[in-house]
Amino acid sequence: MIHCFFESGTRALLRHVVVHAVVEKNGALLLVRRAAHLMEGGKWGLPGGFLDRDETLSQGVLRELREETGWEGAVASLLRVNSRPDRPHEDRQNVAFDFIITPHHKVGEPDAESTAVEWIPIEHLPPMDSLAFDHGETLTLYLDSRARAGTGPSIE
Repeated sequence: MIHCFFESGTRALLRHVVVHAVVEKNGALLLVRRAAHLMEGGKWGLPGGFLDRDETLSQGVLRELREETGWEGAVASLLRVNSRPDRPHEDRQNVAFDFIITPHHKVGEPDAESTAVEWIPIEHLPPMDSLAFDHGETLTLYLDSRARAGTGPSIE
């Protein structure tokens, strides 16, 4: 949590904003293996991270995608807003905005937050409950939404 003090001097505990990218190409999803020094290190997960103070949600998710995978893309749609305060495996309470991203092309190499970046065919995804944080829930929602075209984002 973020500890803040308002102009009146009162203290508040606020939540962070994180963004995640669900990226599909040719029936495979782009996943990252989280570096050992990070929370949930060694697990596969979605590219993503904290929103910077000076960027929009769309800018943030595309920056995180580029930093963690070396790929550029475009925001296709918002999949989910996850505001549950009981998100699993968190040391701080985050509000997550999960986006569906259309991949464009690889422009660089991943940063030190990813030890592997792979396009994993949907039929060979790791078990959803083995993914970092609640990314398995996000991918399950994404896979279900593919069959129901035209559904709006999920807000939890």
